[in-house]
Amino acid sequence: MDEIAYAPYRDPEEFIVEWTDRIWVSRGIGLIRENYAPDAIVHGAYGTSHGVEPVIRGTLMKIAAYPGRIGQAEDVVWEARGTDAFLSSHRIYSTGTHTGMSGYGPPTHRSFTSRAIANCLYRRGVMVEEWVVRDEYAIVEQLGLDPFAVARELAFSDWDAPHPPVSDVLSSGDSGARPDLHRAECEQVLGLVDTVWNQRLLHQVTEFVARDVTCHISRERTVTRPDGYQLGLLDLLSPMPDAQFEVRDIVAHDSPAHGGVRVGVVWWLTGTYSGAPTYGPSTGSPVRILGSSQFLFRDGRIVREWRVYDELSILAQVSKQRGDEPLGTAPSE
Repeated sequence: MDEIAYAPYRDPEEFIVEWTDRIWVSRGIGLIRENYAPDAIVHGAYGTSHGVEPVIRGTLMKIAAYPGRIGQAEDVVWEARGTDAFLSSHRIYSTGTHTGMSGYGPPTHRSFTSRAIANCLYRRGVMVEEWVVRDEYAIVEQLGLDPFAVARELAFSDWDAPHPPVSDVLSSGDSGARPDLHRAECEQVLGLVDTVWNQRLLHQVTEFVARDVTCHISRERTVTRPDGYQLGLLDLLSPMPDAQFEVRDIVAHDSPAHGGVRVGVVWWLTGTYSGAPTYGPSTGSPVRILGSSQFLFRDGRIVREWRVYDELSILAQVSKQRGDEPLGTAPSE
């Protein structure tokens, strides 16, 4: 990969971390016009936006609401996409206090922690497409707000029509053709999604994860061991028992500083809200979730997963189907 893909930094990880700090820590919000393409596409938990100006507006609103927020880069998993581009899976752990007016209302002066994963396709140092998911439900809960009430006030814009079906995500996903790196680990992840997540063969989870596996899921919850891993997946699936996952992109990287081989994936879940009434009375309506996971490997087994998805997005979709959602503002992506 040519240096033009991440110049003037030493590699894509430093590029991502430094640019994030320039915008979010130094508050160079207008620098987004240099970092994002004018026609950038951003897929978030509440729909797809086009152009750089919506990103600037959303960033400004979030910084104003949480001016003391610190977004710590936990990991950046990256791969080349040709000679002048790369795809990065950037996992961020945020801490802060709600001290400004936000889309959720007046400041609550309560603290929060939350995780996000931003998957960004950069070409010649400019972001052209992004898939970003934040655990907004965790923030709303910690601020002492009612997630059901908040969801009823959210606008849900929907996403662009999906790209054509991915026939072989190991060769080419939504971000384009990928190098054949860490195939064994990538196949392990895809096997887990197909066998355990989609086929519901939960008893086979030990073929993919280690005995001491740890999985971080929504609302700042952590589950451990294969039994906990199964229960975390059941919690996600029980409201939508017919749901299926589709992996749309994959990225893998080996870094001793980050524990070895990590694999990141972008996935969509589609299902029907016809099961457990987790989000209120069943509607029988379709639900679609944008999610992202990162997996850490040790000795050929998954030892840790960070699975980010926004349950507030599910609540907003269900509210819309019930017809009780007024036109509001979606959380900034």
